[in-house]
Amino acid sequence: MGAANTALEPQHIQALYAHHHGWLQDWLRRRLGDACDAADLAQDTFVRLLLRPRAVPAAPGAPGILGSAPQARAYLRTIAHGLCIDLWRRREIEQAWLHTLAAQPEALAPSAEEQAAVLQALYEVDRMLRQLPPKAARAFVLATACGMTHQEVARELGVCPRTVGHYIAQAMLHCMQLEARALAQPAD
Repeated sequence: MGAANTALEPQHIQALYAHHHGWLQDWLRRRLGDACDAADLAQDTFVRLLLRPRAVPAAPGAPGILGSAPQARAYLRTIAHGLCIDLWRRREIEQAWLHTLAAQPEALAPSAEEQAAVLQALYEVDRMLRQLPPKAARAFVLATACGMTHQEVARELGVCPRTVGHYIAQAMLHCMQLEARALAQPAD
């Protein structure tokens, strides 16, 4: 029989912050090698908890909603680890974009505003692709960004061309659903 789930309330988040923020920031600093990034991501971990409260397994008979300090720290470490991966992914995208810009003649260089818009679009495409199964995302990129035929993509992925068509259709449908959701959201 599993433990009941309990909502993580603001006072629980405040207690987690008071007891574990310093530890989390140190853990992130060791992991990232940068005190500023560690401070930002430690803060972002708690902001994420405030913006998206989650139900957590209640620890019967243990102090606090998450039970012991090791349980609370494992919970925070899981969230912070995801934020680290997001940071590394954003930096990878930024480096690829900077490399692309460096290869362009200076006369063709986009303005700072255009560069920021392109980076934002690249982040959104990355986020969309990460929501797809890996082969569907790869097929979509190979066919659309690299201009490969279904036959070439099929050879690359070790599947039949018909499956490639299915993957690309799946990715396109996902793009349209994301766009529809974005259009349906009220403007700020």
